[in-house]
Amino acid sequence: MSAFNSIRISSSGLSAERLRMDTIASNIANVSTTRGENGQPYKRKIAVFQENLTQELNKNTNTYDSKLNGVKAVGIVEDNSELRRVYDPSHPDADNEGYVLMPNVNILNEMADMIAATRAYEANVTAINSGKSMFMKALEIGR
Repeated sequence: MSAFNSIRISSSGLSAERLRMDTIASNIANVSTTRGENGQPYKRKIAVFQENLTQELNKNTNTYDSKLNGVKAVGIVEDNSELRRVYDPSHPDADNEGYVLMPNVNILNEMADMIAATRAYEANVTAINSGKSMFMKALEIGR
């Protein structure tokens, strides 16, 4: 196990949470977008992550050992939940009955997700700073 594994894992967490916050910011910015490039209302986006494991063959016992390398982004997917129907006959995108299809973005959920992502980001920064502090103390002991 490398001495820098903890920093590498936390830095992958920083990248993941930054992508998550960017995705949430995009959702918030498009909360009222009723017509996108495809002519349809904006659909909420969700960042998807998975564990970043590498499998290594243990030569002595012929078993696989997993090495944890943090987290990696798999992609950004659209939320397929129902779009909201809002009655606004004066809106240019209203149908014959006066309803407008609005994005499936709930601003309160997005803000809660943003707070959680910010806290996770801060936790990863704290872990990196703690690791750096321990390495500095180890260097001081070695003098």
